[in-house]
Amino acid sequence: MNLRPLLIVIVATVAATLGLAIVGWIQLPPDAQVPIHWGVDGQVNGYAPKAVGLLLIPAVTVGLSALLYFLPRFEPRAQNLARSGPAYVRMSSAVLILMAVVQLVLVATALGRPIDVTAVLSVGIGALFIVLGDVLGKVRSNFMFGVRTPWTLASDLSWNKTHRLIGRLFVILGFVVIATGVVGGGWPFFVVLIAGIGLILAVAFVYSYRVWKVDPNRQKVGEAG
Repeated sequence: MNLRPLLIVIVATVAATLGLAIVGWIQLPPDAQVPIHWGVDGQVNGYAPKAVGLLLIPAVTVGLSALLYFLPRFEPRAQNLARSGPAYVRMSSAVLILMAVVQLVLVATALGRPIDVTAVLSVGIGALFIVLGDVLGKVRSNFMFGVRTPWTLASDLSWNKTHRLIGRLFVILGFVVIATGVVGGGWPFFVVLIAGIGLILAVAFVYSYRVWKVDPNRQKVGEAG
């Protein structure tokens, strides 16, 4: 799998989160308390000391980057994952870019900049869902990412059909999350996000089983490898 494009995104996002941390470090006093948590209403309800608050997201981004870059080496279905390479890179890149957006929100809020946290995060999360939905149909059966139910892993037919359906649902959810967060605010955004994810998980569970059940080439659950 060609992970060079992902490596470029990793370097860029880590640099961006560290750069924002440096900006905050220079402008904030030593005893500043940096916001690290927001309530459903979009108001800050959790703070951390300056060093922790500014370096938390960069540290998480570095750890997540290492995980996303090296994890493919341990995939049992390596050939399938290699065929899913572009989708994996896009998915991973979207996750890392969202981390940079979160760091931007954190630093901007710490510096007292007027920012609608709910609107910004709803756009970021909604865009992530849209990207995921767009790539899911291109992902081949593997143990690392995708809709991994016992039945999708035991049936290529179940995997392919479930991913096409869930991909469409993720795209729809992404647009609804963006619209709700921008127009409706905190509570509607939170309710739609949680309910939407729960509904999609339930659909994936039931639908993947039903397709597996009618697949003449299905494996027994637990025998997939």
